Order: sequence, then structure tokens, then C-alpha cells
Amino acid sequence: MSGPQDSAAPEERDSGSAVTSDADSQATADGAAADAQAGGDTAPEPETNTAAAASGDADPEPSDGAAKGRPKRRQRSFWRELPILIAVALLLAVVIKTYAIQAFWIPSGSMENTLEINDRVLVNKIVYHTRDIHRGDIVVFNGDGSWDPGTIPVNGNIFQQFAEGFASMFGFGHPGDILIKRVIGIPGDRVACCDAEGRVTVNGVPLNEQSYLYPGSAPSLSRFNIVVPRGRLWVMGDNRFYSDDSRDHQNDPGGGTIPESAVIGRAFIIIWPLSRWRILPIPATFEQPAPNGSHAAAASAGGAQPAGGAQPAGADLLSARAEPTGQAIPLALGFAGAIPLTWVQRQVRRRLATRRRRGPRH
Repeated sequence: MSGPQDSAAPEERDSGSAVTSDADSQATADGAAADAQAGGDTAPEPETNTAAAASGDADPEPSDGAAKGRPKRRQRSFWRELPILIAVALLLAVVIKTYAIQAFWIPSGSMENTLEINDRVLVNKIVYHTRDIHRGDIVVFNGDGSWDPGTIPVNGNIFQQFAEGFASMFGFGHPGDILIKRVIGIPGDRVACCDAEGRVTVNGVPLNEQSYLYPGSAPSLSRFNIVVPRGRLWVMGDNRFYSDDSRDHQNDPGGGTIPESAVIGRAFIIIWPLSRWRILPIPATFEQPAPNGSHAAAASAGGAQPAGGAQPAGADLLSARAEPTGQAIPLALGFAGAIPLTWVQRQVRRRLATRRRRGPRH
């Protein structure tokens, strides 16, 4: 009798302990649910997710709050990057304007019809660091000290040039008397006018200039005969009737020539108005073999005065000034270059930060 009773007792105790354990678990769950509801609907994450995150087998899924916070982090990052973008763009704009390309506005008609009033041209400042100035180039130069009172401009070192470019970018500094003309004679050339047909000659070789002279304009109404000194240039406008150029400054220092050091760069393209857009090439008359005729032949060249006689009394001569334009073009080029540079440095910085978080690989 005692055996069956003894064997049933442990069974009853086991069943009782199991019932007690389930009840306790239910009570604990109810209490946790109540606490969660009282504390703001924040329930603990399942143990499986915690274990997986601890073991590194799976990344925990971001909460809704983290997902909502991501756009804010991107927005904050953009505003952090904006000052860097602006600084890089301004730096590039100054560099481009000082050393590479600058836009100029044409306010006069002494280079017509090649350049008309209100044309905007781009000037290449790099080209004369790679080659010499050629006959036929249209050059922008500073007339101070040669045609106008002042000191002949001298290019400083790159830091001085950058400081001047930075100052002019914001309206400071002295830009000088900036002019634009076509190069007719380079150092050592004998430039004269006129031969028997009324043409300008270079080293005794006549120039056929009809392709770029103003329609009906004679090559020159005044006579001259000069050997261009070393380091200087003889320049003339394409509208010879109304161009104040080397011919009209023969009594100035240099005999009307300008120093090569005063040249800012070569005008190579008209960018505005769009209807006038075109490249400014060297005319074909200057592409023939270089005029290397003897100076004796050039000195003896001289024909009759061209029809039309002397310069009309009281004619207004235009000096073909080239006014620097606003800062829109260098700034646009600066931002165009700054955007990819800023994007690259941002990507590099992110990759470096990711590698630091991951730590060294073993």
C-alpha cells in the first residue's frame, strides 16, 4: 500500500511545481506588459535579436526613430559641407581668373568688325607661357607706362599675382588701362606703310588684310617705318580709320610699341552674345611663311599714299579698351570645379572614418 502512494507523491509534487512555474511566468509577463504600457510602449527586444547582435551574426534592425533621424543627419552634413564648397569655389575662381582665363567686355568699335561693341571675349593667360606671341594674335594688354601715364606693369611672382587677383576679385586694386589690339610686328620686325598698293609690310612682305579689316577701311592713312625693339610689339586695330594704336603713339617711349610684359593674354573666343559666338583664329595672311625679307628692302618699300589722304581732322580715335567683366564667369567655373572636388574629399573622409571604426585587420 505504501509503494503506490510513495510513487504518486513525487508525481504530484512535480505537477504542482510545473503549475507553479507557469503561473509565475504568466505573472511576470503580465507585470512586464503593464510596466511597458505604463512606461510609454517601449518593449524590450527579443533575446534572440540581442544574442544575434552580441554574436555579430546579424545587424540589429534600426528602430523607427533611427530611420527618421537619418535625413536629419544628411541635412546637417550638407550644411557642414557648404562652407567648404564655397571656400573651394572662391579659391578656384581666383586661380582661374589670375592664371588661366578671364572674360573682358568690348566697349568700343576700333576692332570692328572682328570685335563689336558689347562683345564678351575670353582671354587665355596660359598660352604665352607655352609659346611666343605670334603675328596676328589679338592681345589684351595694360597700356600704363607705354601709351598712358604710369609705370610699365611687371608680372610679379605667383604669390603676388594671386594677391592681385584676389584683390581684383572683390573690387580692390588698380586694373590699369586695359586695351585690345592685333599684333602686326614682333621683336626685330620692320613694320612699314605703305607699299605701292597701300599695304602694310612686315620685313618687306605686304600683308593682305582684307579678311579682317573693317569693310572699306584702308590699311593705314598714316605712314610709318619702324624696327620693333626687343621685348616689344607693334599693334594695330582692325578698324584703321578709328583706331588709336601704335601709329598714333610714335612719339611716346618705345616709338608706339608696347612691352611684351604688359600683355595679359590672347583673346581666343567670343562668348557673348550667343549670335556672335565664334573662335578668333590667326588670319591666313599671317599663316604664310614668316616675313623674313631684308630690312634694306623693307626700308626702301614705300609707295604712294593710299586714297583718302591724311587722317580726317577731328576724327575720334577709339583706343579699343577691354573692360574686365563681372565675376560671374570665374565664379561659375570655380563652382563647377569645386563640386567634384568637394564630393571626392567627402568620399575619402568617409572611407577613412569607416576604416578607423573597423579597426586594424589581423
